[in-house]
Amino acid sequence: MDIILKNSSDEPIYQQIVSQVKAQILNGSLAAGDALPSMRTLAAQLRISVITTKRAYEELERDGYIDNFAGKGCFVKRQNTDFLREETARQVEELLAKACEKARLGEITLDEMKEMLELMYSEENDNE
Repeated sequence: MDIILKNSSDEPIYQQIVSQVKAQILNGSLAAGDALPSMRTLAAQLRISVITTKRAYEELERDGYIDNFAGKGCFVKRQNTDFLREETARQVEELLAKACEKARLGEITLDEMKEMLELMYSEENDNE
């Protein structure tokens, strides 16, 4: 599990952990049943407080991404594929809303946006 914290981010550290773990689950980097590092281990690796990792893991458990078994640790929960697709769509919609807002401010037309999106989407597929 790779977590990269950005001190310059406005997002709290625990939320950065939550976001990155969710992304790794959604993209398949972390699969159902995979063990997460213990809270103490992750805190030591990231050089942060155990309280911060505890808060992140609690949020991941509350949101249904992980299970916490006393004495055994935290594991990626089996996900409903419809839920994963819906969550991914929600995240894409958020990003597109920001892109549209920025485009409107920069007076970029819808046709220009479509062309950019088609080019970017094609590039990503070509690189796979």
